[in-house]
Amino acid sequence: MPNFPDSIEVVDSHTEGEPTRVIVDGWPELIGATMQESRVAIETDFDHLRQAIVCEPRGHDAIVGALLTPPVEADSVAGVVFFNNVGYLGMCGHGLIGVVRTLEYLGRLDSRLVRIDTPVGTVSAQIEEDGSVTVQNVVSFCRSLDVEIEVDGVGAVTGDIAWGGNWFFLAHLTGPALVLENLAELLQTTGNIRRALDRSQLIGEEGVIDHIELFGPPERADADSRNFVLCPGGEYDRSPCGTGTSAKMAVLHARGELELGQQWRQESITGGRFVGWLTESDHELVPHIRGRAWITGHNKLFFAHDDLFRNGFSGSST
Repeated sequence: MPNFPDSIEVVDSHTEGEPTRVIVDGWPELIGATMQESRVAIETDFDHLRQAIVCEPRGHDAIVGALLTPPVEADSVAGVVFFNNVGYLGMCGHGLIGVVRTLEYLGRLDSRLVRIDTPVGTVSAQIEEDGSVTVQNVVSFCRSLDVEIEVDGVGAVTGDIAWGGNWFFLAHLTGPALVLENLAELLQTTGNIRRALDRSQLIGEEGVIDHIELFGPPERADADSRNFVLCPGGEYDRSPCGTGTSAKMAVLHARGELELGQQWRQESITGGRFVGWLTESDHELVPHIRGRAWITGHNKLFFAHDDLFRNGFSGSST
C-alpha cells in the first residue's frame, strides 16, 4: 500500500484562466542531485501523490501540479517539477508564472528577478511593476515544417513540429472555429491527431509529441492569433500555453514571419492573453512569455486512511 502523509499544504492560482496547484509543504523528502533525478524519484516512489493531489476528488483534470524542491543551481531560488492528471511535464509556462506569484505570496522572494530549476533546464522570471510575470523559457526550436499525417475522421493534416519545453504538433487546419461552443469537436479532432502521431512515431527516441496546437483568428483586438491546445491528459489549456506559444514563435521565426524582438500576442480559446518575443543566445532561440496569474486559494489536502478515494482518479479517457 502506498504511504500518504496526513496532509499536504498547497497554494492554488490561475494563469490567464489555467489552474496551477503548488505543493509547498508536506511532501516526503526527495532524493536527487539533479532535477531530472528528482522527477524520476517522484514518478517512481510518489506517483500516487501526484494523482491524489491533482485528480478528483481533490482536484480535476485541468489542474497542473507544481512540486517545489530545493534548487540545484547556486543562484536559483527553488526547483520545480510539473505534473498533470496523467504524468509529468518538462516545463510549463503558465505553471511557472503561477509558481512565481505563489513564491511572492508566501514571502519567499528577495528579488523581483528569480531563477528556477526545472527538469529541462533553469529558467528565469521577472515580476513586472503591473504584477505580470515575464518568463525566459528554455531554448526553443522548430524541428520540422509541413509534416503530413493521415488522421482518422479528418484526412490528411499538415503541421509543424517544434519544441517549447514540451513537444508540439502545430496543425494547419481551417476548422472548426476556435470557440468554446465547438469544444467537443475540437477535443475529438486534436485527440485524433495525437493518436495519428503516436502511430507515426515521428519523434522516435527524442521524445513523444504529446501537445497538439490549433490556430485561428483572434477575437481580441490586442492579439495576433487565437489558439487551442490539447494537453497530454486529454484536457485543453485554458491559457494561451507558455510552452505552446514558445513553440509557435520558433515556427514563425523558421518561416521568416517573426523577427527577433518582435512581439507575438497569443490569445487562448477562453480569451486570456500572453505576450511573447524571441531573443538569441549562442545562435539558439530564447522565448520570453509575459502573462498574469492570481492566487485563488491556500489550503491543506487530507488523506484519511479509510477514504475510498484517497488515491484520486482521473475522469479523462485520453
